[in-house]
Amino acid sequence: MKQVVQSARTGKLALKEVPAPMARAGHLLVRVRASVLSAGTERMVVEFAQKSLAGKAKARPDLVRKVVDKARRDGVAATFKAVMARLDEPLPLGYSAAGTVEELGAGLEGRFRVGQRVAIAGAGLANHAEFDVVPANLVAALPDDVSFEEGAFATLAAIALHGARNLGAGLGDVVAVLGVGLVGQIAVQLLALAGARVLALDYDPRRLDLARKMGAERTWNLAEPEGLEGAVGALSGGLGCDGILICAATDSSEPLELAARIARDRARVSLLGKTGTEFPFAAYMKKELSIVVSRSYGPGRYDEDFEGRGVKYPEGFVRWTETANLAECARLMRPSLARRLDMAALVSHRFPFAQAEAAYDLVLEGREPHLGVVLTYPEDSARATAIPAARPNPAKSGLALGVIGAGAYARTVLLPLLKGMAGLRLAGLATQRGMTAEHARAQFGFAQATTDAALLFDDPRIDALLIATRHASHADFTARALAAGKAVLVEKPLALSEDEINAVVAARLASKAFFMVGFNRRFAPLAIALRDQLARHAGPKTLAIRVNAGPLAQGSWIAAAEGGGRILGEACHFVDLARFLVGAPIQSVQAEGGRGEADELAANLAFADGSLASLVYTAQGDPAYAKERIEAFAGGAAFNLDNFLALSTTEGGRTKTRRPSGGQDKGQRAMLEAFVAAAKTGGPAPIDEAETIETSRATLALMESIRTGKRIAV
Repeated sequence: MKQVVQSARTGKLALKEVPAPMARAGHLLVRVRASVLSAGTERMVVEFAQKSLAGKAKARPDLVRKVVDKARRDGVAATFKAVMARLDEPLPLGYSAAGTVEELGAGLEGRFRVGQRVAIAGAGLANHAEFDVVPANLVAALPDDVSFEEGAFATLAAIALHGARNLGAGLGDVVAVLGVGLVGQIAVQLLALAGARVLALDYDPRRLDLARKMGAERTWNLAEPEGLEGAVGALSGGLGCDGILICAATDSSEPLELAARIARDRARVSLLGKTGTEFPFAAYMKKELSIVVSRSYGPGRYDEDFEGRGVKYPEGFVRWTETANLAECARLMRPSLARRLDMAALVSHRFPFAQAEAAYDLVLEGREPHLGVVLTYPEDSARATAIPAARPNPAKSGLALGVIGAGAYARTVLLPLLKGMAGLRLAGLATQRGMTAEHARAQFGFAQATTDAALLFDDPRIDALLIATRHASHADFTARALAAGKAVLVEKPLALSEDEINAVVAARLASKAFFMVGFNRRFAPLAIALRDQLARHAGPKTLAIRVNAGPLAQGSWIAAAEGGGRILGEACHFVDLARFLVGAPIQSVQAEGGRGEADELAANLAFADGSLASLVYTAQGDPAYAKERIEAFAGGAAFNLDNFLALSTTEGGRTKTRRPSGGQDKGQRAMLEAFVAAAKTGGPAPIDEAETIETSRATLALMESIRTGKRIAV
C-alpha cells in the first residue's frame, strides 16, 4: 500500500510503498476512502521537522535537557547514537479520515462488521494511507447517506465540538469564534446548531463571508479593530460575549488579549488553537474570566487505556467521550436532517491520493487560498503485507536472520549492530506498522519488510529469529520460533508468568533449536572482568546493585499489561547479572515494593554457595545521575562497576580503575555476535538455558514475595 511519510530529520515528505498493516485485538483494519489535510496542525508538524537541529533544540528545550542528562549519565557517544536514531524515525501524517472496515480484530465481533462505513481518528493512526489500523474507541459508524469525503472531516469536527462543549454555551448565548479557518468554520456551525448567537472574527474577508453562510449571526474583520466592542455590545445587549472560542494559530498572545476585551463578566474562554499564552492578568482578574485549554477530541484523548486498550468510561460520569463526539459529528452530517453540519462547503481542493505530495505543497507553500484539502483514494487499493527489497541483496553466505519488532531499542542499538555483521544476512523484518518496517528495511538492508510475523516463522529460508516486541508477546513468539526449528534470541523478559515459562520449556524440549534471552550485561567487558576477579576469591560473595532507572513516561506501555511492569520487564536484567557475577544458583528471594510506587524495589537474593546480593531499583533519582552501580565484595577485596564506564578494584590498600576504550559498553555487540555464532553451529546457547529459566523464575518470585511478604524459594 501507499502512505505519506515524513523524515523526522529533514522534514522531507514522500508517498511511499509500505507493507499494509494487519488487524489486531481491539483494532479495526480500515480501507481508507478519503482523508483531510489539517492545514494548521500538519503544517506545524512538518515545519518543526524541517527545522535544523539547532532550530529543533530551540523549539523543544525540554528535550535538550533530556539529551544533556543522558550525555552526563551514559557518555556522549551513546547519546549521539540515540539522538540520531530517533531523528531517523519516519513520521506518519494525518489524523482525520473515513473508509470501510476491511477486517475486525478479536473482541470486536458484533460491535462492527466487515464492509461497514466508518470515520476514524488519531494522530499516527488515521494516517494518510490506503489502509489504517485504528483502535475501536477512535472509530465511529458513518451513516450511509454521508459521503466518505464529508465523513473524513469527523475528527476535525470532534475537535471543534469539544472546544464548544468546554464553553458550556446554550440557547441564546453570544459566542465569539476567534479565527475561522477550517476548525473555526466547523465550530461556527456547531454553535449555531446548538442555538448560540455566533460572532465570527478573522482577518480574511473570504473566510468571514463563508462563516456568515455557515451560521454566524455577525462577522467582524480584525483588520479594523475600531468599533469591535460596540458591535459586541449591540449583539449582547451591552453585556459582552458569554464565551470566546479561540481557534486561531499564532505565536502572538493577541487572541487572549482580545478575548478579555469582548468578554462579559465571568465569561469562559476555550483555547482550541495553539497561540501565545501570556494573558493580561488585570483584565482577566477584574472580570473573573476562566480559561480552559481544550483537549483535542474530548475525554479519553491521550489516555492510552481508553484509546489503545478499549477501556470504557462510565456514561454517568463521562457522557461525551472523544468516541461519542466523533459519532455525534458523523450523525450531524446527515443530509436528511433539517439543519446539518455541512462539510462539503468547506472543501477548497481535492487531490487523488497519488498526488498527495502536491496537496502538501499547496498547504505548505500557501501559493493559493485553501481551506479543506481532501485526499481521495481508489476503491481497489492493493493490500500487500510484505515488500521485498527493490534490489535483491547480493548473494551472501551466513546465517539468515529474521527480526520481529523494531521499537526504539531495536532501532537505536540492535539493528545498527546487526547491519554489516560478518556471517549474517538480514533476511526479513516484521513490525506492526508498515511504515516502520519499510523504513528499517531500507536503512538496515533487510531482504524484505512485512507486517505479518507469521511469514518469518513459516519461511524455511530463515535460520534464526530475533524477537524485539513488547513483553507480553515474548513467550508466545519464542515458543513459535522453537516450534519452527529456528534458534531465537528474545529480548528480556522471557515471560510474564509461570505458565508462559512452562510453554517455552515445553517448546524447547520438542525442538532441536535453542533460545537465548537478551541479557546483554553479562557480555559487557567490565562485567566479565568483574566476574573473573570475583572468581579468584574463594568463598561467598556479597553484591550491592543499585539502579537509578528514572521515571517512566506517563502512559508507557511498560507499566501496562503488554509490559508487565518494570520489575518483570527491566529488573530481570539485574537478577541475571547477579547470577552471572556470583556463578552459583539462586536459592531464594525476598522483596519489598514501594508504597504506591510500582517502580520501586528493594530485594535480597540468596545463592547456593552462601553468596548474597541486594538489589535496589528506583525511579525517584535524578536522571542525570549514573543509572547503574554494582559494588562487590569478596576475600578482602572491593569492586565498583560504575555505569559500565569504569571498574575500580580496591585490594591491599590500593585502587586501580579500568575504563573501556570506546566508552560505555553494556555488551550488546558481544551478545549478538555470540548468538549468531551459536546459531550457525546449531548451539549450544551462549547463556545456559537452564540458568535463563532459573533467573526468569527468580524474577517472578520477586513479585510473589512483594505480594505475600514472604521469602520465596526459587
